[in-house]
This record gives sequence, structure tokens and C-alpha cells, in this order.
Amino acid sequence: MNGLIALVPIPTPNMDLGQIAPLEIVFGAALISVLVEAFVRREGRRRVQLVLVFASLIAAVAALVGLAGTRTLTAQASVAVDGPALFMQGTVLLLAIVGALLIAERSIDPAGDAFAPRASALPGGREERELTAAGWSQTEVWPLFLFCVGGMLLFPASNDLLTMFVALEVLSLPLYLLAGLARRRRLLSQEASLKYFLLGAFSSAFFLFGTAMLYGFAGTFSLGGIADALSGNAGDNGLVMLGVALLAVGLLFKVAAVPFHQWTPDVYQGAPTPITAFMATCVKVAAFGALLRVMYVALGGVRWDWQPMLWIIAIITMLVGVIVAIAQTDIKRMLAYSSIAHAGFILLGVIAVSEAGIASTMFYLAAYGFATLGAFAVVSLVRDSSGEATHLSQWAGLGKRSPVVAGIFTLFLLAFAGIPLTSGFTSKFAVFSAAIAGGATPVVIVAVFASVISAFFYARIIVLMFFAEPAEEGPRVVLPSAFTALALAIGVAVTVLLGVLPQPLLNLAQQAGIFLR
Repeated sequence: MNGLIALVPIPTPNMDLGQIAPLEIVFGAALISVLVEAFVRREGRRRVQLVLVFASLIAAVAALVGLAGTRTLTAQASVAVDGPALFMQGTVLLLAIVGALLIAERSIDPAGDAFAPRASALPGGREERELTAAGWSQTEVWPLFLFCVGGMLLFPASNDLLTMFVALEVLSLPLYLLAGLARRRRLLSQEASLKYFLLGAFSSAFFLFGTAMLYGFAGTFSLGGIADALSGNAGDNGLVMLGVALLAVGLLFKVAAVPFHQWTPDVYQGAPTPITAFMATCVKVAAFGALLRVMYVALGGVRWDWQPMLWIIAIITMLVGVIVAIAQTDIKRMLAYSSIAHAGFILLGVIAVSEAGIASTMFYLAAYGFATLGAFAVVSLVRDSSGEATHLSQWAGLGKRSPVVAGIFTLFLLAFAGIPLTSGFTSKFAVFSAAIAGGATPVVIVAVFASVISAFFYARIIVLMFFAEPAEEGPRVVLPSAFTALALAIGVAVTVLLGVLPQPLLNLAQQAGIFLR
């Protein structure tokens, strides 16, 4: 062309910012939160951070409500805006608001406590109040928290494996740091953080290897493209099965399914209790959302190959969770193995491979999330001179010292056990019904057996609280601040409401239970 260079126009990416408004709000707030840490004076930093966090989460919920009924692909078809994505994102945001209430109750104490309780919640003199007030200036938890929430919003909405991996890392890396922020139990907390980081790095590597295998087969990262490639090459699935297995490791690690659960009890025990509550709920919702999208959208055509694998994993997850929980003497480790067992119950909805399975899984995640936040909120209130009293022997006679707190904790334990008139009963009934309709009756039989076992160790704690004599120097229940009291009230209300009147949320989940392909 006689030395002339032809200019090739670069196509403008398809990016409708209004359709990803919740993500923009949360990630934008996270960036502003970093600037607040850098430039706002220490005296006013906590107040600014709290206003920013709660305002951004509430604004994201409002933006999400405005997207109700939307079904489209955006961001170059890498992000799906459909019923399951919006339902999961809404659940994450609501749980994150309650989790933020628990984290706002505490701050990092420079003198060595984990997240020191508010001065108004502790009996003590002027020196103790001043020490606690000094701890409020440590607010670096909030940028990490917001980046976690942003990654959790993107994870279940990702429509290609590359975007899903980015979301996985964005939600995981801040969590590794948050898990190590307990200063009074510094060694235990840092050990938990390191274990979570190392095992999380391995799981991310498995996810990447699985992504590479599926890309090698389909020539695309898009979930819909992988599904199309599978439908056109149904007989050539050796590379696909290897990719599915490796990809499943990365996703099942996040939901704490056996045998990828080893990090869970150590991290739950070592992390600050508000962070444990946030991790036990929001991470599980986001991870199951991503697992559902991958299995249903991309790999639905080979479900006869991966369903047996998930059957086995669901069975061993439920049994290991409930059996090992019986032997635990630490309340946080017991709740960790309870969480593992519940991951097995939730997998029943995944293996149903139906719209009912999607809806029941989403309902279970919402119900379980609020009950879990409430349970950890109670754990944070039971304290002795060394901090939180998590050994079961220290909870003896708690019902006589503080019947209200013990009664609230009993409600959450009954919900975990699946007792009627609680959200746990409705949740289990929904996933059991979906699994039976999907042909997984043998797994449901095991699930019923596991539920009976789980009722034993939940009942053991209830008996310990109400029928054992308290020790003379037993732990005290600190007076909750408005933050924790509100979180507990929300947890109790949702647990009871979803047990008595579950139909509105079930209907919403059923309407939202269709993936955009």
C-alpha cells in the first residue's frame, strides 16, 4: 500500500454498565475504602468506613432489585444476569450486611486481643475502655471485606471460566488475610491463615488445570461454548472428564466438601469469629452458585458422567461431617463440621439436575446462611478472661446464667438439625424432594440417616446449656451492642419465618431457578 498503514477499527466491547451496577457499586466502594485508609485521619476513619460499607451494600441491594427479571449476557458475554445470578447475589449482599454488623462490633486491638468487643459491652474500668477505644482505629478489615463481597457477587454470575477464576481469586485472597487477624490467639490464627492460603492456592491450580483441559477440548472459555462443543462431540470425552474432575476440585474446595474439607475446622477455629461467620455463609453461597452454573450450563450434557461422582462426594461429606462433629469439644470446630455436613445436604440439590434442584439449593443457602450468622453471633458473646469461651465445658449451665442467649442458640441448633417449624426443616424437605424426583433416592436415605446423627450432637449442646450446673468461675455473656443485637434479631426472625411461612421465598427461588444458556 505504498508505505501506508491500513487502520483496522477495534470493536467496542459490549458493556452495559447498568446491568452490572451491583458489582460496580461494591468494587467502587472497595477502592474508595482503600483511599479512606490512606488519607482519612485515624480519629474519624472508623465512622467513615462504616458509613461507606453499609451505604454501598444497601445501594447494591437496591440496584439488584432494579434488575429483577433481567435475562441477558453482558461484559462481552462473560457475565450472566439471570435468575440464579440475581438470587445468589441478593443472598450474598443480605448476608454480607448482617456479617458487617458482627464485624462492626469489633476491631483489631493493638494490645493483642482478637477483635476487641465494644467498650459498652464489657464490664471494666477506664483503662479497659480506653484500650478498647484505641482498637477501633484499626479499620483495614473493611477494604478486604468489600473486595471479598465483590468477588462473591461476580463468582456465581461468571459465564466463562476465565472470569470465574478471576472472581475466585478476588474473593479468596482477602479472606486469607482476614482469617489471620485474631491477635490474642495469634499463632492459631496465623496458622489457620497459612493453611487456608496454601490449600486455597492448590485448589486454584486445580481449577486452572481443569479450565485448560476444557479449553483444549472446546476452544473457548465460554460456558455456553463448552456446552455446544460437548453436544457436537458427545463421544470424545476423555479430555472433558479430566477437565471436569480438576475443575470440580477447585469448586468443591470452596464449598468444603469431603475430601477437600481439611482446611475448614482449623480456619473456622483460628479466624476471628465475625470473619468465620462471614466466611461460613457468603463463601458457601457464592461457591455453590458457581458450581451450579458450571454443572448445569456448561456440563449438563455430560451429567451422566459427573452425577455419580457427586453422589459419592455428597454421601461421604454428610457422613464425615456428622460423625466427626460428635467428637469435637470446641464449639467453633463443631460448627465447622456441621457446615461440612450441610454442604453434603446442599449437594443433593445440585445432583437433582432440575429446576427444582436449583430452587431448593438457593432456598437452602439463604436459610442456612442466616441461621449460621446468628449462631456465630452467639458464640462471640460467650467470653471469659482469655477471650471467647469456645470449649464446650465452658458452656455448661449457660441457660441458667443467660436463658435468652441460650434459647436463641438452641433455636439455631434446632434449625441445623432440621426440626419442624424452623428454616432447616423446610430447607431439607426441599432438597430431599428435588433429589428424589431426580432419581437420587439412595443419597436421600443416607441424608436422612445423617440428619438423625446430627440431631445427637446438637441435642448434646442443648442439654449441656440447660441441664448442667454452671461452674463458679464460668464464662460470662457480654451485653451485645446494637450491631450484634440487630444481627441476632435478623437471624432469629428469618429462621422462624422461613420455617413457618417459607412459600414466598420458595416461589421466588422457583421463578429464579432457570439459567441463561
